[in-house]
Amino acid sequence: LLFLSETGGKDRRSGLILTIPLCLEQTSMDELSVTLDYLLSIPSEKCKARGFTVIVDGRKSQWNVVKTVVLMLQNVVPAEVSLVCVVKPDEFWDKKVTHFCFWKEKDRLGFEVILVSANKLTRYIEPCQLTEDFGGTLTYDHMDWLNKRLVFEKFTKESTSLLDELALINNGSDKGTQQERERSIDLNFLPSVDPETVLQTGHELLSELQQRRFNGSDGGVSWSPMDDELLAQPQVMKLLDSLREQYTRYQEVCRQRSKRTQLEEIQQKVMQVVNWLEGPGSEQLRTQWGIGDSIRASQALQQKHEEIESQHSEWFAVYVELNQQIAALLNAGDEEDLVELKALQQQLSDVCYRQASQLEFRQNLLQAALEFHSVAQDLSQQLDGLLGMLCVDVAPADGASIQQTLKLLEEKLKSVDLGLQGLREKGQSLLDQISNQASWAYGKDVTIENKENVDHIQGVMEDMQLRKQRCEDMVDVRRLKMLQMVQLFKCEEDAAQAVEWLSELLDALLKTHIRLGDDAQETKVLLEKHRKFVDVAQSTYDYGRQLLQATVVLCQSLRCTSRSSGDTLPRLNRVWKQFTVTSEERVHRLETAVAFHSAAEKILQECPEEPEAFNDMDQFDEIEAVGKSLLDRLTVPVVYPDGSEQYFGSPSDMASAAEHIREKMKLVSLKKQQLRQPEATTPES
Repeated sequence: LLFLSETGGKDRRSGLILTIPLCLEQTSMDELSVTLDYLLSIPSEKCKARGFTVIVDGRKSQWNVVKTVVLMLQNVVPAEVSLVCVVKPDEFWDKKVTHFCFWKEKDRLGFEVILVSANKLTRYIEPCQLTEDFGGTLTYDHMDWLNKRLVFEKFTKESTSLLDELALINNGSDKGTQQERERSIDLNFLPSVDPETVLQTGHELLSELQQRRFNGSDGGVSWSPMDDELLAQPQVMKLLDSLREQYTRYQEVCRQRSKRTQLEEIQQKVMQVVNWLEGPGSEQLRTQWGIGDSIRASQALQQKHEEIESQHSEWFAVYVELNQQIAALLNAGDEEDLVELKALQQQLSDVCYRQASQLEFRQNLLQAALEFHSVAQDLSQQLDGLLGMLCVDVAPADGASIQQTLKLLEEKLKSVDLGLQGLREKGQSLLDQISNQASWAYGKDVTIENKENVDHIQGVMEDMQLRKQRCEDMVDVRRLKMLQMVQLFKCEEDAAQAVEWLSELLDALLKTHIRLGDDAQETKVLLEKHRKFVDVAQSTYDYGRQLLQATVVLCQSLRCTSRSSGDTLPRLNRVWKQFTVTSEERVHRLETAVAFHSAAEKILQECPEEPEAFNDMDQFDEIEAVGKSLLDRLTVPVVYPDGSEQYFGSPSDMASAAEHIREKMKLVSLKKQQLRQPEATTPES
């Protein structure tokens, strides 16, 4: 049964020849029936109408088997069989029995059955339509035909099944609603076999058939028209055309499906990003409203915000990727998806930009809070330093150190003023940002949170203002005290300077005020200058006394004891007493010198002829007595109240002054003698 086949040969009526080779082994009639049914299904109805000539090759079989096969043909193909040629074996069958049986059954069978030897078969069928097994010249390779038939059957089966599947898929994609299309495509999307493989098999089969048709068989025998009917070349072409058409539609469906799947994935990812940002992301920010009450608290909030930003950055990275994918799809130019893609892109961008703006706002708010608390802490430290400086008692060594301390105090106060101004600016900026915080609340009432933040900021600024005001008050007191101390030191210094000046005046009086004048006029001038000199000394002394009195008042105001006023006042009084004694001595000497010069000049300028000159000789004695007294005073030192002594000028200076007085006394004595000579000569005469 392996070689049961249609060889492609034809009988004289152009009917197909069906060859049934029988063997010595047991023949299964069921398998034979099935094989006959298959073979009879291959030819077209036109070929079947011309009838079949069946060659039953019984040369290797028994008569009863041949008989059974012939009878079976009646049941399988009674209408199509026109002639049955039973090729008998070389061994002799009972001619009577065989001939009688087939002849007897002719009317019932419906076809003619003849027994014929293989070499006699050409009487009924042309040799060119018989294979070599029956003495013919028809080239036929049963294994080749069987292999091609199997390929054809496989291709037909797969392509038919594939066409049904592709048609179901393609038709499902053409349904009305989008949901029906998606449901149909989801259920029947993947075909059971690869369309490319089936198409390749069909093309190879068609190429083989076309090559056989135009090039002939390997043995060089021309192609028979039966080949088209047996191998169904048109059917292959038709299937290939249908497959190409359906496959093209299927590829478009796949493309649409891929695009739809990509769009759905993008939409799903977009919704994931949107849902997270509007859900957990917004909730994280919604719970973060505080600004902290110190630098450490603000830094902790900043660290928490950085963690939130880190989580958001992962979703923002997804947003960037999705935005690029959407941009690529928009550039593809599918108009039917443009509206949906743009809507997704706009929704995603709106949510991401809003969330990014909120994150940036929160970051700026925390940075402003950190700067505010930093300025507040610096200002607090400055106020603490200023307060510490004010709490330490002032014990300066001199006025310069007080001035330096006062300058440092003023600089610190100015720095505090600048710090407070900077704190107010930072605080106002922070309050302005907090006032805008409600716009990011997403419906949440942040009045309580904002009120706490505002109260904290205002409380810090008010507290710093109060501390600064207290420090200013203390600075005012300290400034007044330090200015009084500067004044105190100044008074003490000026008082000491007054003592020095008075000492210098005393020293000048003793060393340079030694001349007594050459005549009365000059002496009077010296006396007048001395009085002015004394007035200067008096003013210096009074100035020193006033400074020392101011020192006492300042010490009482500062509640402190001056380090120098107790020593300066006795020095001032001592120098002044010395100056007074010295000045009185100088005045006495100048007055004595004026009296001496006046009397002496009067006598020396009078004429000897005047009679009154002779009657007043006592004035000479008086002048001599004044002169001697003046000379005696020049040799006497000035004795101070403390018992100390001091001479006017140097000894040579005193000797010069004394010599001038002696010379004038000599002139007076000479004048006296001149006046006495006329008095002596008069009695003699």
